[in-house]
Parts: sequence; structure tokens; C-alpha cells
Amino acid sequence: MDGTRRGFLRSAGLTGLGAGTATAGGIFADASSAHAIPEANGSALAFYGEHQAGIATPAQEHLQFAALDMVSRSMADLRDLMRTWSAAAALMAAGKAIGPVETGAKPAVDTGEAVGLRAANLTMTFGFGPSLFSNGDRFGLAPHRPGPLVDLPAFRHDALRAGIAGGDLGVQVCADDPQVAFHAVHELIRLAAPVARPRWLLAGFGRTGNSRHQSMPRNLMGFFDGTANIKVENASALKKSVWAAGPASPAWMHGGSYLVARRIEIALGTWDETAVTRQEHTIGRHKASGKLLSDIPVRSHVLLSSPGANNGVKILRRGYSYVDGIDRSSSAPEAGLLFLCYQRDPRHQFIPIQHQLAARDSLNQFITHIGSASSPARLERQAAVM
Repeated sequence: MDGTRRGFLRSAGLTGLGAGTATAGGIFADASSAHAIPEANGSALAFYGEHQAGIATPAQEHLQFAALDMVSRSMADLRDLMRTWSAAAALMAAGKAIGPVETGAKPAVDTGEAVGLRAANLTMTFGFGPSLFSNGDRFGLAPHRPGPLVDLPAFRHDALRAGIAGGDLGVQVCADDPQVAFHAVHELIRLAAPVARPRWLLAGFGRTGNSRHQSMPRNLMGFFDGTANIKVENASALKKSVWAAGPASPAWMHGGSYLVARRIEIALGTWDETAVTRQEHTIGRHKASGKLLSDIPVRSHVLLSSPGANNGVKILRRGYSYVDGIDRSSSAPEAGLLFLCYQRDPRHQFIPIQHQLAARDSLNQFITHIGSASSPARLERQAAVM
């Protein structure tokens, strides 16, 4: 964390925040910290650094994403929670327990489910939701709210559900071992009590490809996804499109990023019964080979989401598939995508892209946006930036 960022934390009464991310109604703004800590070897990634780990990190195989609400209105409690989380995250990222597992007649300090497991490239990325800067300004942070930390507008076809929207704090946990990821989010939720309580939690798998060294994955619809995604090795693209900078963001946010998080449900029953030719025209590529169609339909998802159709705008995607039971109307899995994307300013990146997709994308026949890290007080206008 540089001097200006430390200055913000002091002025806001948040001195000691290890790795903050500001979120506005559904947008999470990353205020990274750069405290020096020896980088562990093997499958461990350092928690502290110039930017928060878990953003421009090659996407791991598994995700746990949690949103929490502050119960306490005390700035001291918020500060202490971030200190506690940062200390625990640094230990877990290095593959270490956060405390004793064997405690006899007392509850364990570390719950123990990751004992004997490698660090599995574990990253924990923290964010502040927009409601932390508003909602009565409980913590006096309104003057420090970054400009890009806006409420997302209502998009056509949205069907947001209150129980999986909103949250003061966002926690993105990624790892190559699902139990390591679960242990981390389990401990962070446990450590937050009683000053913060979980609002929603979702497990994900089948990561979006964001590295030149990763194979391109298929989504739950059976198609390759994310071929035009920014690659984390592309420093110039990250500087231009991902890291906050310039007058749009305050100095303490420079080097951070804004995350949009959206839960997108796929009507798998309907999709499974759709002819492959129609599926291919909906997406814009061949299903088996993944090659683009020779004559791409103007309303295809690939075309409308491409940088060429959006004035060259790009975002860094870290999305994951999820399964959440059975859709009783079709007997198909109730499943979808937890869409996560980082950017420099969602007002000029995610929002205009999503407006175009919501208005014209043929894929809208098969998907519904049902969740967002949005402001609890204004569910019709959301933001997912961390």
C-alpha cells in the first residue's frame, strides 16, 4: 500500500486495512495493499503485493464468493475486522493454519479441514460494497467514495432476487483445491462474527480462462468461452483496462480495480432441447471445434460482446460456473455463471457492454440475471464493484 493509500486509510479512520476493495451497490473497488511478506514457494501465492492477489492472477479451478453485512456500526470494529482478515488470509495463503486445531475442551482456533493440504494457489480478495459508503453513512466514508463506484442501472431482462444481492463486504476466494477454498471462506466468515454476518455465499468451478498458459474451458452450455478475455500476462492491457488510475479515481484507489459480480442463471432444460444449429447461431461459433462461424449472426453473443462491437473496450473476466439444485420445472440442474469482471471504470466498460447485450443478444432467450452485489436499499439499481 503506497503512501497516498495509507493516507486515505488514516483520514478515514481505517488505518490497518490490509487489503480493501470498495464496492458500490454491486461494484467492488479494490484498494490493494503492498506490505512486504516473503512469497511462499510451491503452490502458495503471497497475500500482500502491489495489487490484491486474485485479480491479475491466473484463474484457479475453484471459487467461493461471499457477501457480508456489517452488524456493528463501529469504525473500530470495521478496522479490526480488516486487520483480522488480513492476518488470517496471509497465513492461509502460505498454507498455514490460523491457529491451533487441537484445543482440548475449547473450540479450535483453526477449524482444521485444510490440515495436510497444500496452499493450492489460494487467493483471498476483499472488497467494500457501495452500501459501506452510503446507507446512512454509518462509518463516515461517504466523502471517500470513488466516482466509478456507481450503482449499476437496471438492465433489460434482469430478475434480481433480494436474497442473493447486496452486501457491505465482498470476499472472493479462489484455489485449485475446493476444500482449501472452502476452508478459507469458512474461516473468514467465522472470524467476522459477531460484527458482520454473511448475506450470501456461492461456490463455483470451471473457471474462465485468463492466462496464456491455460487451456480454454467450456461453459455449462458446452461452448468455449472467454476467448477474447484480457490475459493476465498482458501488462499493457491491465494498465489500460483494469487498474484504476487518473482523475476518475481518488489517489488511494490507484492500482486498485472495480469488480462487477452478477449471478446469471441458464435455462439448461430449454437449452438442452434446442437444435445445435440454433445454439451455434446464438453463440456465434461451432460447438465442437469452437471456431467462429463463417457468417456470424449480428445478434450472436460472440459478436455483441466483442471489443470490436464495443469501441475496443475490454474487461478482465474471472467468472465461474455454479450448480444450485434442480429446476423443478424442467428437471434440469439449476445452474449458471457467477460472472466476475475487473475493470478501470465500469461506467465506460461493463455498463455500456451490458446495455448492448441486454438489448440485442440472442442468448437472452436462455439466461436470466438473478443476482448482483447490489445496494440492499435499491434493488432495482445494482452495482457489483469490489
